[in-house]
Amino acid sequence: MLLPAEIESKTLIPALRAILAKKLAEDHKVREDEISKMLGVTQAAISNYIRGTRGDPKLIEKLVSDKQVSEMINELSDRLSSDMAYTPSSLAKFISLCNYIKSSLLICEIHHKLESNIDEAICKECENMLLKGPGSVY
Repeated sequence: MLLPAEIESKTLIPALRAILAKKLAEDHKVREDEISKMLGVTQAAISNYIRGTRGDPKLIEKLVSDKQVSEMINELSDRLSSDMAYTPSSLAKFISLCNYIKSSLLICEIHHKLESNIDEAICKECENMLLKGPGSVY
């Protein structure tokens, strides 16, 4: 059984980085080496994100099709391409984006695609925890 944090680190964050890398390169004309510094990965990883060889394409499509996620990504890419790239508020925006994906239960859809045989009782417990928000305890 995968924990929400594992799903976030293994699939969600790479997909969000892929979306942001492509948006920064294409829409804002930011160089790959600059994007790599902004997103905390290597320039080679950014190149792979932009070419579409890194990051789950179906997940990326799912994320950009969600109106709220798309708006948050647009706002974050605008901030990153400006002089707000290395500020605590930009980091907070990225964290808010991840938290939205968890609290809206979009992460549950991702989890079900990764593991098809999840025990429904465990799924409901996890869902309840996600709805309570970050820092909640049993």
